[in-house]
Amino acid sequence: MSERTGTVAGLTNVRTRLVGDRDGVAADAVVGVAKAWTAAWRLVRRGWAEVSSVVTGLGWTVTAVTLVAFVAGYRFGLREVVVVGFAGTVLVVVAVLALLGRSRLLIRMRLPQHRVAVGDDAGVVVTAENPARLPSVPTTVEVPVGTGLVDVAIPSVAPDGVFEQQVPVPTVRRGVLDVGPVTGVRADPVGIVRREVVWTAREQVIVHPRTIAIPSTSTGLVRDLEGQATTDLSPSDIAFHAVREYQPGDDPRTIHWKSTAKSGALMVRQFEDTRRSHLVVALATGRGEFADDDEFELAVSAAASLGTRAVRDGREVSVVVSERTPEYAKRPVYAVHRLPTVTPTRLLDEFATVGLSDSCLPVAEVARIVGADTAGISVAFLVVGSEVGLPALRLAATRFPVGVEVVAVTCEPEAQPRFLRVAGLTVVTIGYLDDLRQALHRSAAA
Repeated sequence: MSERTGTVAGLTNVRTRLVGDRDGVAADAVVGVAKAWTAAWRLVRRGWAEVSSVVTGLGWTVTAVTLVAFVAGYRFGLREVVVVGFAGTVLVVVAVLALLGRSRLLIRMRLPQHRVAVGDDAGVVVTAENPARLPSVPTTVEVPVGTGLVDVAIPSVAPDGVFEQQVPVPTVRRGVLDVGPVTGVRADPVGIVRREVVWTAREQVIVHPRTIAIPSTSTGLVRDLEGQATTDLSPSDIAFHAVREYQPGDDPRTIHWKSTAKSGALMVRQFEDTRRSHLVVALATGRGEFADDDEFELAVSAAASLGTRAVRDGREVSVVVSERTPEYAKRPVYAVHRLPTVTPTRLLDEFATVGLSDSCLPVAEVARIVGADTAGISVAFLVVGSEVGLPALRLAATRFPVGVEVVAVTCEPEAQPRFLRVAGLTVVTIGYLDDLRQALHRSAAA
């Protein structure tokens, strides 16, 4: 180690770069000045950040005009311009006084329901509590609701008093709405300064599509219900069919010993193949497949009603929509998006975010993918718009394996319900969501 007090041999840091070869008092003085300058600069930056966070664009304009008015007025002897400078000074002083002090209110936001259906009443409750010994000063807080902003005027609250106000949440359209955070605002009357205090966290309200209750007996087009036997024969299952003579390769456990004793030849049991019904609900999402947004909303509600009914019945169900192709992709995305069917709530949460797209697969291609990738399909519901004609629906029906019952639900707002059955396809046209229940009842009786 060097004998000098200014530096340490081999050490490179801020001190060595500032001090260099200086030693003793000179080195300490340089370091002291550097420290003071750093502290002052940090203080200036912090102050500037505080000022810039509360001064609005109008505030900077008023400040600049005030300074220019003083300089130009005194330099050229223009009293009128000097008056403008004093007026600006008064505005700045009033703005500074408006920021003095702070509110002692405790602001909270309560969300009674995080999930609602389209058209239901929904809202958040803003609560202001005054724990101080003096009445509070009237203030205003802002509550962002979706893309809008709601001002909540809080009057003077008595000591230990509480003020509550409900802020409505629009549920005209399904979707996910961000609500909050509640922000306290203090500003001067002119708008030169504005200080915000965030009181609460951001919450979300999920607006589900409107659905109707479809009784399990309404799925009359489901040909292979759970446990119902088919005409396919199998060597092992639960539905006994008949006995036949033993053939090489048969499972010895299927030998029917009583029949063997009577006939004198080995006889084995034969069963009917049973299979668990697997439903598919495919929703078209191509913008060209629907006449307008209202038609698509009807389709979403119909698909959601079918999917949630199947989930509540404990059936195996796949609810799918087309994957979207990115705007600058070189080729279309040939895939489907499977919505979660763990619970009806999870499924409705996903339906809240489904939207139309210009770049997605048509319903016939969706049917091809689902038919190839999903085993054991018994019934497939294709929910489409009025722009999808019968030829396209028949093409989509052929993309499923043989034996699959295909039901096309065509959504056309205010149209008369229609029912059409052709080879391998049933077409149900609905004009209102309630028509879906009646159409399924009718199909069950047909």
